[in-house]
Amino acid sequence: MRRRLVSGAGPDRHPGPETSPGFWLWHATLRWQREIAAALAPFDLTHAQFVLLSCAWWLNEQGHTPNQQALAAQAGTDVKMTSQVVRKLEAKGFLSRETDPQDTRARRLRITERGTEAAVAAIAEVERVDEAFFGAATAKGTDGRQLVGLLRHLAEAPERLPGQR
Repeated sequence: MRRRLVSGAGPDRHPGPETSPGFWLWHATLRWQREIAAALAPFDLTHAQFVLLSCAWWLNEQGHTPNQQALAAQAGTDVKMTSQVVRKLEAKGFLSRETDPQDTRARRLRITERGTEAAVAAIAEVERVDEAFFGAATAKGTDGRQLVGLLRHLAEAPERLPGQR
């Protein structure tokens, strides 16, 4: 006897993985991450290091000297992980951490000249990879702005934890 799930989720909702958007998002994400990792390897950057370095570069370019918490908020990363990655970027000579004059516990982040060169070159390479990867969707008729809008909508939607409605 087959059980029916009342929530509408489960085997009755998707007869197989080929109709599950989560399944395809997982596979697309894995492929995109592999391509990004390969593009960043010559810069000696992991994907997380790239995201935090490029966010720090962008914030500095806008006249901001963020602390680690502000950098984590901009990047959408965990504060503890951000702290660990920032230390690695500092060890590589890409960032400097300076004591915040208003809060001696906080560190303000400045991108170094070496970090700027790495960020600018890596951003160009990642944009090339993104253009090729997401170009497959635009080749199928999806407008690039609509794709960005959809991804942003999904990223900014309120989180629903299991058991919440």
